Amino acid sequence: MEARCELAIIGAGVVGCAVAEALARGGQPRGQEIWVLDGAEQAGTQISSRNSGVVHAGLYYPPGSRKARMCVEGNARLWTWAAAQGVGHRRTGKLVVACDEAQLAGLDPLLTNAAACGAMLDSVSLARARALEPELPATIRAALWSPRSGIVDAHELVRSLQNAAERRGVEFLFRAPVRALAAGDAGFLLDTERGPLLAERVVNAAGLGANALAAALGLERPLYFARGDYFRLRRPRPWRRLLYPVKAPGSASLGVHLTLELDGRSRLGPDLDWVDAPDDFDPSRGQRKHSEFLAAARRLLGPCEPEDLVYDGCGIRPKLVGPGAPLADFEIIEQPAGCWHLLGIESPGLTASLALAETVARAIARA
Repeated sequence: MEARCELAIIGAGVVGCAVAEALARGGQPRGQEIWVLDGAEQAGTQISSRNSGVVHAGLYYPPGSRKARMCVEGNARLWTWAAAQGVGHRRTGKLVVACDEAQLAGLDPLLTNAAACGAMLDSVSLARARALEPELPATIRAALWSPRSGIVDAHELVRSLQNAAERRGVEFLFRAPVRALAAGDAGFLLDTERGPLLAERVVNAAGLGANALAAALGLERPLYFARGDYFRLRRPRPWRRLLYPVKAPGSASLGVHLTLELDGRSRLGPDLDWVDAPDDFDPSRGQRKHSEFLAAARRLLGPCEPEDLVYDGCGIRPKLVGPGAPLADFEIIEQPAGCWHLLGIESPGLTASLALAETVARAIARA
């Protein structure tokens, strides 16, 4: 006979772990019998492990969209959680800079959009920008300041959510990829490599695999794979803030930007490269982008030698729309009754994870 539980969460990334913690804390389901299943050896080894760790403020998303609302709410929740749980983090703030006419034209629309989303973004003088980041190159012509942006240790965040969920009785099953998902009279049957599991309710937070599981239950959504590569700055640099160019209108990418790490190191990326497979991590593909990243580094940071950049891996983001299409929103869909699918959870998914979890928990409580 198959094992049984009241609620199964598929995926132990940051969102799946956040959902588990929120449900267990809220006493849902009533028996607190929640199982989290993942095909990896431990939590947070897929999309979450390749995240840049940036805590976004919610500047870029369409006002009123789930991405905008969840990012702003998630930002506040994440800072509070990280401080309370001892998760490594730093509220560095972020400078968005313009160095040509096209980027200058994008400053006011970005300010307007951020305000409409409830995100804090201020226009600052170049003198103020250089006080915040003294090494800004002379080519920078204007800047905006986002004080609520920063960085978090994504691995520690996942572990903290898993530990909190486990303390409240949630069971985590690893090396248990869900190969098939079907609805039946008694609930949902999950076919895993560790045997069948019958769950009364399901949360599908499987990241790159979520769309295929949703399709098994009749919910069809296209899926596009957006690879983002990174290059590390080899020499120590005195950067203290996140540094972003102004986003190009209509682009699916924020542009190559400077991200910081808690140990003081820094890297550039990610860019956006459409690929055909969710596991296209071939390093040679990224290594060929050295000249592109070098040019981006020089525009953003000033003088940079070729040997200053070394390839540093990539990640794959699940997107619901492909090249040239308007940006898609996060989707949280219940289909059929008792099964909630989280689809297209790309950036700002890490920042939004705690807000997404509360949204799912409320939906389950109402069901």
